[in-house]
Amino acid sequence: MHGFGRRFVRQFSGNYGWMKIAMPSVAAMSFQLSLLKKADSTKEASKSLPQPALDDKQRSKMVKAAEPMLAKPEEEAPQRYANVIASDSDFEITEHYYPKVLNAETHPMVTNFLHLSIKRIVERYCHLHPTVDRDVLLKILKQPPSHLRWSGADLFVTTTSSGNRKLTVIETNTCPSGQKSMPRSDIKLQEGFGYKQLIGSTFKPMLKNIPPELYSGALAVVYDKNKMEASGYAHAMADIFRENVYLVEFYNDDKDPPVKFDDDGVMLIRTDPDKWIKVRAAFRYVTQNPWDRIPMRTKTEILNPMIACISGGRNKNLAAKAYGKLNADLKHSGIQLNTPKTFTDVPFQAIPFAISSLGGVGVIKSPYGNAGVDVFTITDDQELEDFMQNFGKEGANMGRGYGDKFIVQSLIGNANWSSDFGSGKFYHVGTVPNSKGNIFVADIRMMIQWDGTKWSPCVVYSRRSKEPLPQELDPSMPSFDILGTNLSVKIGENKWGTDTHRLLVMDTRDFNKLGIGLDDLIDGFVQTVLATIAIDNMAKVFMGEDPSNVGVGVEFGKTSDIEYRNFDFEQFANLNPDKDILADIARCNGYEYHAH
Repeated sequence: MHGFGRRFVRQFSGNYGWMKIAMPSVAAMSFQLSLLKKADSTKEASKSLPQPALDDKQRSKMVKAAEPMLAKPEEEAPQRYANVIASDSDFEITEHYYPKVLNAETHPMVTNFLHLSIKRIVERYCHLHPTVDRDVLLKILKQPPSHLRWSGADLFVTTTSSGNRKLTVIETNTCPSGQKSMPRSDIKLQEGFGYKQLIGSTFKPMLKNIPPELYSGALAVVYDKNKMEASGYAHAMADIFRENVYLVEFYNDDKDPPVKFDDDGVMLIRTDPDKWIKVRAAFRYVTQNPWDRIPMRTKTEILNPMIACISGGRNKNLAAKAYGKLNADLKHSGIQLNTPKTFTDVPFQAIPFAISSLGGVGVIKSPYGNAGVDVFTITDDQELEDFMQNFGKEGANMGRGYGDKFIVQSLIGNANWSSDFGSGKFYHVGTVPNSKGNIFVADIRMMIQWDGTKWSPCVVYSRRSKEPLPQELDPSMPSFDILGTNLSVKIGENKWGTDTHRLLVMDTRDFNKLGIGLDDLIDGFVQTVLATIAIDNMAKVFMGEDPSNVGVGVEFGKTSDIEYRNFDFEQFANLNPDKDILADIARCNGYEYHAH
């Protein structure tokens, strides 16, 4: 228990009411309440639909790809230490970019998009959306964040039978990958441009909030995944600050991790046996349940802080509620954050009822997974039965079984087998047909950053599904192979590979396969900023702001004004009544929590 946690110990019960503001309508709220009345709040052990199948040759490639990236902690592994990235070390592009990117030329349209001013983006967007309030949109794109300063959204390009085309946000991430997948000019690649852009304009300004007692502290990058990019950020940091930077592994199952926090919330890293040094600021690429080992309140500045994760950046349940709240705030502006129809806080036993309300097809998500883990597409009764019988079963490698509440969303498929959103069926636009006439599902990852004066796009790339999108479903084909776009392949605990042959980068060859244009990129950027602001606003609620005052245009003051306010665990528990994450947060922060 951390000292600052002990000073604010409170007792909480695990039985909390359901948060209504997230639902898209009164009818949906009523449905949600009926779920809770009809369903037992406990769940049976179960397991997911299978992830995309790999043959032995593919799995061998994934294992080989993962081994140099991350080493799985062994039960009796030797003690880990921070690795030093020297200030004069060379930035080796082969270690921080995919081979596909090294010889790629950025598509001119993407280059043009990345250099558009906010004013031009607003003018173009409002020209195509004449009901949008121009002043509100401009204010949104210049609204400074308090917590979530760097994010990435995954979006689908969707349409209806009547041609209502739009980009739909599927999820938002607080540790988004992307730099290794972004083509740049040869000079920019050699300089590590994208990495330095984020460290210089987003991370560096945070250091003005460091308390005097940490001025002599070190700089660090902590990670549990994606060493390729984590080390790239460490090299960029060492070059910008002209000092040594520490690169530190921080796994959720490490019995003796090289990272810890003292009673005041200061991060300490182990550099030698029994030697720990203080960290004044850290870049975080810790993705797997990071709230079980990183406190809510820290004196060490962290990009991004943990409050951003639990408020929606790695919590799909609260993200859906945050999106609903923002749309309610913006209802008179003509601006809307596009998301699938979503039911939140769904108990396990109520999932079939939720799926049936969407026409028998939908997407089930355990809210706390990432990289495609704990996401299950349901297109027929057999897939639903498999999920209900097998989710979370030990040894099955089919879902972690973490969390006792789920979200259920409408499924975006083909025109003949998508869920009904209420306003019609939205289906995938997909890629341009290949030589065989096949169209694949493809997403757009849009990474954005706060650069001190405005939100800016910094990375764009795409990923396609393993199998083509059929007009009619084949029951023998797992639907996730058709609809899933994540490239990460989980081989073991803290061990990942990447299926890079499905990566589509923004170069002169791949971009033309996507069938998108400049207006789609602008729309994706606006949607990503909206999603990020929604989550940042939710984080402010938990850090002491009056919920009735949280919204677009409200001045919250400097981040330092709210940084050390108490995390409102009770409010969080009310809005996210899930015993697993509550128990982890309580244990890490020194709260008392008793689940029923």
